Amino acid sequence: MTRPPYRLYLLYHELRPSRSEYSYVVETDQFEKQVDLFLELRKRHPPGLFPEITFDDGHVSNFEFALPILQSRAIKAWFFITTGWTGQRPGYMGWQELRELQQAGQQIGAHGWSHALLTHCDPAQLHKELVEARLTLEDKLGVPVTGMSLPGGRSNQRVLDACREAGYTKVFTSVPKPEPQPTGTTIGRLNIRGDMTLEWIAKLFEPESGVLSSLKRQHHIKATAKTLLGDRLYEKLWALLNQQEPDTNDGEAATHEDPAHHQ
Repeated sequence: MTRPPYRLYLLYHELRPSRSEYSYVVETDQFEKQVDLFLELRKRHPPGLFPEITFDDGHVSNFEFALPILQSRAIKAWFFITTGWTGQRPGYMGWQELRELQQAGQQIGAHGWSHALLTHCDPAQLHKELVEARLTLEDKLGVPVTGMSLPGGRSNQRVLDACREAGYTKVFTSVPKPEPQPTGTTIGRLNIRGDMTLEWIAKLFEPESGVLSSLKRQHHIKATAKTLLGDRLYEKLWALLNQQEPDTNDGEAATHEDPAHHQ
């Protein structure tokens, strides 16, 4: 019996036609080249790491730029939506775009209500971020929502228990690691930065390159740094290193998980 391939879930946020200094923006033409690479990797024999695509936040560029590229290649991705931003925050999708995304066969998951770090939430806040976010998506889209992406990648056992109690069967993290099939309840992902080259991304799928295992080690080092520095100081350092842009709605940008740096 052939052992099923491991999957590597890749995390994107925003696409733009032109280059940005903000590390969470990927150029549209680069994304298209990356998707073509993933198509080739999926056809590989014997099977190796199988690329999967996910998006966090619900930026309107996911609909305008990513969807046509994915649809033209018959690829399905996960789109995790910050529910409270939908139709409310400039630059993010509205309910009509989300309905079209879902009707196109793409998978919709939740990314909290307000992108709050769940480890900072009290029980009432967790209920809004997890339960209300899921129920609102289900009501507006008419489909079950069972996937949750952790804002900022932050979690602990209390948060994971709350996700399960809120009805989520899959919880997506920001730990860069391959996932066996079938996956468990928590699923790791690798953030894709705008400055990652196509050649470097290809090496992720070559076990002998050691790139993925190195990223996992770096992730553990950064997790320790977060514990020592605390979230607020760590976020300021992260924003400086990643050229974070002010949010057009309230002058602050969402808190994201720091992707591992690379050579």
